[in-house]
Amino acid sequence: MDTTGYTVFDTALGTCAIAWGARGVVAVSLPHADERALRARTRRTVPGAVDRPPPAEVRRAIDAIAALLTGEPRDLSAIELDMARVPEFDRRVYAVARTVPPGETITYGEIAARIGDRGAAQAVGQALGRNPFPIVVPCHRVLAAGGRMGGFSARGGVPTKRRMLAIEGVGAPALFA
Repeated sequence: MDTTGYTVFDTALGTCAIAWGARGVVAVSLPHADERALRARTRRTVPGAVDRPPPAEVRRAIDAIAALLTGEPRDLSAIELDMARVPEFDRRVYAVARTVPPGETITYGEIAARIGDRGAAQAVGQALGRNPFPIVVPCHRVLAAGGRMGGFSARGGVPTKRRMLAIEGVGAPALFA
Protein backbone atom coordinates (compact mmCIF):
# COMPACT_ATOMS: atom_id res chain seq x y z
CA MET A 1 0.00 0.00 0.00
CA ASP A 2 1.08 3.54 -0.56
CA THR A 3 1.44 6.37 1.96
CA THR A 4 -1.33 7.28 4.36
CA GLY A 5 -4.50 8.17 2.56
CA TYR A 6 -8.22 8.13 3.01
CA THR A 7 -11.33 8.23 0.91
CA VAL A 8 -15.06 8.34 1.42
CA PHE A 9 -17.46 5.97 -0.30
CA ASP A 10 -21.17 5.40 -0.55
CA THR A 11 -22.95 2.39 0.92
CA ALA A 12 -26.55 1.36 1.46
CA LEU A 13 -26.31 2.87 4.95
CA GLY A 14 -24.75 6.15 3.82
CA THR A 15 -21.31 7.64 3.26
CA CYS A 16 -18.44 5.83 5.00
CA ALA A 17 -14.70 6.49 5.14
CA ILE A 18 -11.60 4.32 5.08
CA ALA A 19 -8.00 5.25 5.81
CA TRP A 20 -4.91 3.24 4.99
CA GLY A 21 -1.16 3.25 5.36
CA ALA A 22 1.82 1.18 4.35
CA ARG A 23 0.79 -1.76 6.61
CA GLY A 24 -2.93 -1.88 5.86
CA VAL A 25 -6.20 -0.24 6.76
CA VAL A 26 -5.80 2.03 9.80
CA ALA A 27 -9.41 3.18 10.26
CA VAL A 28 -12.95 2.73 8.99
CA SER A 29 -15.81 5.09 9.76
CA LEU A 30 -19.41 4.02 9.49
CA PRO A 31 -21.97 6.28 7.82
CA HIS A 32 -22.20 9.92 8.65
CA ALA A 33 -24.95 12.24 7.42
CA ASP A 34 -22.49 15.07 6.78
CA GLU A 35 -19.67 14.14 4.39
CA ARG A 36 -17.64 17.22 5.36
CA ALA A 37 -17.81 16.23 9.02
CA LEU A 38 -16.87 12.65 8.11
CA ARG A 39 -13.79 13.86 6.24
CA ALA A 40 -12.78 16.11 9.15
CA ARG A 41 -13.25 13.25 11.63
CA THR A 42 -11.13 10.96 9.46
CA ARG A 43 -8.33 13.53 9.31
CA ARG A 44 -8.46 13.88 13.12
CA THR A 45 -8.44 10.10 13.58
CA VAL A 46 -5.56 9.60 11.13
CA PRO A 47 -3.36 12.71 11.30
CA GLY A 48 -1.54 13.36 8.06
CA ALA A 49 -3.94 11.30 5.94
CA VAL A 50 -4.56 12.79 2.51
CA ASP A 51 -7.74 12.37 0.49
CA ARG A 52 -6.67 10.30 -2.51
CA PRO A 53 -7.82 7.44 -4.73
CA PRO A 54 -7.41 4.13 -2.91
CA PRO A 55 -4.87 1.52 -3.98
CA ALA A 56 -6.25 -1.71 -5.44
CA GLU A 57 -6.38 -3.65 -2.14
CA VAL A 58 -8.29 -0.83 -0.44
CA ARG A 59 -10.64 -0.56 -3.43
CA ARG A 60 -11.38 -4.28 -2.99
CA ALA A 61 -12.04 -3.69 0.72
CA ILE A 62 -14.42 -0.82 -0.12
CA ASP A 63 -16.28 -2.96 -2.64
CA ALA A 64 -16.62 -5.80 -0.11
CA ILE A 65 -17.85 -3.46 2.65
CA ALA A 66 -20.39 -1.86 0.31
CA ALA A 67 -21.59 -5.30 -0.84
CA LEU A 68 -21.94 -6.54 2.75
CA LEU A 69 -24.05 -3.49 3.57
CA THR A 70 -26.47 -4.41 0.77
CA GLY A 71 -26.93 -7.88 2.27
CA GLU A 72 -24.38 -9.88 0.31
CA PRO A 73 -22.66 -12.31 2.71
CA ARG A 74 -19.10 -11.05 2.29
CA ASP A 75 -16.16 -12.22 4.37
CA LEU A 76 -14.01 -9.24 5.34
CA SER A 77 -11.45 -11.25 7.33
CA ALA A 78 -8.81 -11.02 4.58
CA ILE A 79 -8.69 -7.22 4.74
CA GLU A 80 -5.26 -6.33 6.06
CA LEU A 81 -5.44 -4.17 9.18
CA ASP A 82 -2.63 -2.08 10.62
CA MET A 83 -2.95 -2.71 14.36
CA ALA A 84 0.34 -1.10 15.36
CA ARG A 85 -1.49 1.32 17.69
CA VAL A 86 -4.03 -1.21 18.98
CA PRO A 87 -3.42 -2.61 22.51
CA GLU A 88 -2.72 -6.34 22.71
CA PHE A 89 -5.94 -7.14 24.59
CA ASP A 90 -7.98 -5.35 21.92
CA ARG A 91 -6.14 -7.24 19.17
CA ARG A 92 -7.14 -10.53 20.76
CA VAL A 93 -10.77 -9.39 21.01
CA TYR A 94 -10.77 -8.21 17.38
CA ALA A 95 -9.26 -11.48 16.19
CA VAL A 96 -12.16 -13.42 17.72
CA ALA A 97 -14.79 -10.94 16.49
CA ARG A 98 -13.43 -11.29 12.95
CA THR A 99 -14.26 -15.02 13.01
CA VAL A 100 -18.01 -14.34 13.35
CA PRO A 101 -19.54 -14.62 9.87
CA PRO A 102 -22.29 -12.37 8.50
CA GLY A 103 -25.69 -13.36 9.82
CA GLU A 104 -24.31 -14.76 13.07
CA THR A 105 -23.67 -13.23 16.47
CA ILE A 106 -21.57 -13.85 19.55
CA THR A 107 -21.74 -12.40 23.07
CA TYR A 108 -19.19 -10.33 24.94
CA GLY A 109 -18.90 -13.20 27.41
CA GLU A 110 -18.25 -15.75 24.66
CA ILE A 111 -15.42 -13.60 23.32
CA ALA A 112 -14.00 -13.28 26.84
CA ALA A 113 -14.06 -17.07 27.18
CA ARG A 114 -12.38 -17.56 23.80
CA ILE A 115 -9.52 -15.25 24.74
CA GLY A 116 -9.10 -17.16 28.01
CA ASP A 117 -10.52 -14.61 30.46
CA ARG A 118 -14.15 -15.54 31.28
CA GLY A 119 -14.53 -12.54 33.60
CA ALA A 120 -13.57 -9.99 30.98
CA ALA A 121 -16.93 -9.45 29.25
CA GLN A 122 -17.01 -5.79 30.25
CA ALA A 123 -13.42 -5.27 29.07
CA VAL A 124 -14.37 -6.93 25.77
CA GLY A 125 -17.21 -4.42 25.39
CA GLN A 126 -14.81 -1.55 26.08
CA ALA A 127 -12.33 -2.87 23.52
CA LEU A 128 -15.10 -3.10 20.91
CA GLY A 129 -16.15 0.44 21.80
CA ARG A 130 -12.64 1.55 20.79
CA ASN A 131 -12.73 -0.46 17.55
CA PRO A 132 -11.09 1.68 14.83
CA PHE A 133 -12.24 -0.76 12.12
CA PRO A 134 -16.04 -1.13 12.52
CA ILE A 135 -17.61 -3.56 10.07
CA VAL A 136 -14.20 -5.04 9.18
CA VAL A 137 -13.94 -5.98 12.85
CA PRO A 138 -17.67 -6.70 13.10
CA CYS A 139 -18.44 -5.32 16.55
CA HIS A 140 -22.09 -5.02 15.48
CA ARG A 141 -22.27 -8.84 15.63
CA VAL A 142 -21.42 -8.86 19.34
CA LEU A 143 -24.38 -8.93 21.72
CA ALA A 144 -24.85 -8.76 25.46
CA ALA A 145 -25.74 -11.80 27.56
CA GLY A 146 -28.99 -13.48 26.63
CA GLY A 147 -28.88 -12.05 23.12
CA ARG A 148 -29.66 -8.50 24.29
CA MET A 149 -28.51 -5.75 21.95
CA GLY A 150 -26.00 -4.11 24.30
CA GLY A 151 -24.33 -0.91 23.17
CA PHE A 152 -22.88 0.37 19.93
CA SER A 153 -20.45 3.27 19.85
CA ALA A 154 -20.64 4.01 16.13
CA ARG A 155 -22.71 6.92 14.82
CA GLY A 156 -26.38 6.08 15.10
CA GLY A 157 -25.83 3.85 18.13
CA VAL A 158 -27.98 0.78 18.70
CA PRO A 159 -30.42 1.57 15.85
CA THR A 160 -27.47 1.39 13.42
CA LYS A 161 -26.39 -1.90 14.99
CA ARG A 162 -29.92 -3.29 14.58
CA ARG A 163 -30.02 -2.15 10.95
CA MET A 164 -26.64 -3.74 10.17
CA LEU A 165 -27.72 -7.02 11.76
CA ALA A 166 -31.02 -6.96 9.87
CA ILE A 167 -29.17 -6.40 6.59
CA GLU A 168 -27.09 -9.48 7.41
CA GLY A 169 -30.22 -11.52 8.12
CA VAL A 170 -29.93 -11.87 11.89
CA GLY A 171 -33.31 -12.99 13.21
CA ALA A 172 -35.80 -10.76 14.97
CA PRO A 173 -35.35 -12.14 18.52
CA ALA A 174 -31.78 -10.83 18.68
CA LEU A 175 -32.80 -7.52 17.14
CA PHE A 176 -35.47 -6.68 19.67
CA ALA A 177 -34.15 -8.24 22.87
